[in-house]
Amino acid sequence: MINQIYQLISPRNISIKYEEISFEGNELIVNPLYLSLCHADQRYYTGNRDKKVLAKKLPMALIHECCGEVVFDPKNEYSIGEIVVMIPNVPGKYEKEIYENYATGAKFLSSGIDGFMREYVNISRDRVIKKTKDIPLETLAITEFISIGFHILERFQKNSHSHREHLAVWGDGNLAFIMSSILREYFPNSKITVLGKQKEKLSLFSFVNETILVDEIPEDFHPDHAFECVGGEGSQYAIDDVISTIKPQGTLMLAGVSEHTIPINTRDILEKGITVVGCSRSGYEDFQNAMQFLENKKVQKRMSMIVKYFGEVNSISDIHKVFEFDLSNPYKTVFKWGI
Repeated sequence: MINQIYQLISPRNISIKYEEISFEGNELIVNPLYLSLCHADQRYYTGNRDKKVLAKKLPMALIHECCGEVVFDPKNEYSIGEIVVMIPNVPGKYEKEIYENYATGAKFLSSGIDGFMREYVNISRDRVIKKTKDIPLETLAITEFISIGFHILERFQKNSHSHREHLAVWGDGNLAFIMSSILREYFPNSKITVLGKQKEKLSLFSFVNETILVDEIPEDFHPDHAFECVGGEGSQYAIDDVISTIKPQGTLMLAGVSEHTIPINTRDILEKGITVVGCSRSGYEDFQNAMQFLENKKVQKRMSMIVKYFGEVNSISDIHKVFEFDLSNPYKTVFKWGI
């Protein structure tokens, strides 16, 4: 059977690659149903990556957030039509105590190899998570994004001291929303503060204890630990704020992605004994936790606040439209893959 793979050839240039799909071996074949756009996809689509990076990684199909339906299983462990979330990590060399997303030789779909923007996906059965309870597919599509929050949580719990009375999240975007939601559920007795630049965005964080505009941080603001979910050029200012306000020996979780290097005040990090932990992507167990998290109806309702449904994509022209739509959408763009 011939498979259609919608590859980004160069910025804003999509082409179809035709490839024979294999029914041999033990891999599942999954038909993508609902996809979600990530800022990383946009950086490739718009060409906002270093030219050397683009030259190295293109052409490739974009999108690494996806749920789909099983259309073939050689072992008959999955029913035809069963809904699954696909995991974009391709594990590398196993090393004890090293997470799969940092393992030597690990690869990531839509980062140098084809993502989920294709007609069918051959995928290892250990790279899918079965849909459990009644979760809307538009919400299920952002499971990968939610799993990142659970990876941050896992590393936070292993790298921070037990004083967690006050947790602060820097950022008012989608990752900050996910992280704050997870912290609210896992630390119900902690005070959770979200700091951001836009009052309108901060109004969505009604489930936390307080929100603060970053240019109005009070002098007596001193959280035990902090989560940087800003990214971009704003990371520098967020990290500066964290270092100046966090209590001694607090843990700073870095999660915002910056394209360029930024200066960091190492002197105060040393003097205050701050633990800095970098986090990127996620692994199988994080996906399991994200799926369990989404079974909660209250969580589903909360996640729907940041999911903006574009509609169905049926052509290359529609692909361009959904990427352009996403450029003006501050939330998570989700669309139905009708190809």
